[in-house]
Amino acid sequence: MADPKGFLKVKRQNSGYRPVGERVQDYAEVELMLPDDARQLQASRCMTCGVPFCHWACPVGSLIPEWQDKLHQGDWKAAYEILQQTNPFPEFTGRLCPAPCESGCVLGINDDPVTIRENEHAIIERAFQEGYVRPQPPKARTGKTVAVIGSGPAGLACAAELNWMGHSVVLYEAADAVGGFLRYGVPDFKMEKSVIDRRVDILLEEGLVIKTGVAVGEDISGHELLTSYDAVCLAIGARKARDLTIEGRELRGVHQAVDYLEQQNRVVRGERIPINQRITAVGKHVVVIGGGDTGSDCVGTANRQGAIRVTQIELLPEPPGKRPPHEPWPLWARLYKTSSSHEEGCERLFSVSTRKFMAGKGRVGRLAATRVDWQEDNGRYRMVEIHGSEFELETDLVLLAMGFEHVVHEGLVDEMGLALSPRGNIAVDENYMTSVDGVFSAGDAIRGASLVVWAIQEGQEAARKIDAYLGG
Repeated sequence: MADPKGFLKVKRQNSGYRPVGERVQDYAEVELMLPDDARQLQASRCMTCGVPFCHWACPVGSLIPEWQDKLHQGDWKAAYEILQQTNPFPEFTGRLCPAPCESGCVLGINDDPVTIRENEHAIIERAFQEGYVRPQPPKARTGKTVAVIGSGPAGLACAAELNWMGHSVVLYEAADAVGGFLRYGVPDFKMEKSVIDRRVDILLEEGLVIKTGVAVGEDISGHELLTSYDAVCLAIGARKARDLTIEGRELRGVHQAVDYLEQQNRVVRGERIPINQRITAVGKHVVVIGGGDTGSDCVGTANRQGAIRVTQIELLPEPPGKRPPHEPWPLWARLYKTSSSHEEGCERLFSVSTRKFMAGKGRVGRLAATRVDWQEDNGRYRMVEIHGSEFELETDLVLLAMGFEHVVHEGLVDEMGLALSPRGNIAVDENYMTSVDGVFSAGDAIRGASLVVWAIQEGQEAARKIDAYLGG
């Protein structure tokens, strides 16, 4: 521990964002980077706890105090070498992870926690800049073959790990480029897609075989996979979007958020979308239904497209600003958060239930909603509509960002006859194996929609179980 009193002398300093007036004019990443000396001071706030709960709270078990200490000393290379021991893609988590590690930071009991996520982001970017990140192909091949289906964070982590072990891995992706939801769900202002591309280039140099534009279950059957490979891992995510089946759902101008975000990401990439297929917020009153990260991404995208007004509706109550008693340290508390997108302009409404969409000029023109109260009943909460609280909102574009139900059953899951969990996801045992011998699964496909860091952790763990299955 280079400075045992660092946490007493240095206050938390966030990186911050580019000015609102500047960043809403483009799709470049909004988060800034602190100068090296300021970043090293932030690392000095780590107390190198004897029992580091940040390590406990991190799904990939990041050795946080160890690399924080190296960062504070200015040894960026050593910091990177420790960081990558447990996390193969810190450039993803450093940008997108909500940092459960910071909720577990001991300093956070009575002060602001260490800027763990931002420090991680700085380390990996410095590592790429200095050339510390280099291809590490396996020294020998085992002769075993594995197919990994889906190139989101879980699939990438699983495929990379198995490849480093020496197995011959083929990664299949139905889309035209690698990344899954990272590429077509996350806006560029949160993570530019060159971040994915540079990592993919390294994986290719390490010998990973990637096949894009191949929809397994359509272009190639599950049976073909089972006869062609020694093992298969399904990392296909939980892509069954939750819908709102109310009156007027069929009106023009009501879209799923994932369709909206994917289209804009393709436009940013340079694709031309026919004007009659464009989903755009320019000159419109936009309502985003859903208060999570996907909803926030829609808010930021709508502001950049030139929306007149953006309103975000959430069915649940407004979260508290401080830890509630039932979510004490070091648990990850659900707190009220203002994202960079919210700062750019958005009215946020909580405890609101949407009742119907109404037409106007051949498309959606208004929506009817009511305020609700959440009442506790024998330890469970139930929603009760507040009489007389009905209201309407003008809207030309409605984006449904209410999360995802479960893995898509149609296609590969049904074809293979895989057993499902009570929530409709792929059921696996303690070895990440499905009900079909030799077929494994990981990430959102078994967990449901969750954090990028959990997807990476499960992809790695599934790879270890597959390696054991193949004989280690």
